[in-house]
Amino acid sequence: MRAPSPAFRRYLLLELPGWVVAATAVWALVEYAGLDARFGAGLVALWVAKDFVLYPWLRHAYEPGDPHPSATLAGRRARVTTRLDPGGYVQLGSERWRAELAAGGSADAGEEVVVLEIEGLTLKVERAG
Repeated sequence: MRAPSPAFRRYLLLELPGWVVAATAVWALVEYAGLDARFGAGLVALWVAKDFVLYPWLRHAYEPGDPHPSATLAGRRARVTTRLDPGGYVQLGSERWRAELAAGGSADAGEEVVVLEIEGLTLKVERAG
């Protein structure tokens, strides 16, 4: 038998608290509101089954990916908004970022740069060539 994938284990661990809350709520309904215990058990089983049915559509969100944020920004082009000498600001999509030229030097407003990496909240960029 194969071991479950890391994405499936992560999914189960994140769904577990919801199952506990659902089971606790149903237990309270059985105990204090007179809900039939078999009906309550069926409700909890349906709640858990719902999560297993939805997993194939949600699997990609739980798969391990590149945890470093620069992975999604590296290679993107930005426009210099305030002179980089070597630091300043660039427009990347709809966002304004603090940026520094990786190799030093300067770049004037309006020039295009390419993102190399991100350090904290500062983009390390180079002139687009």
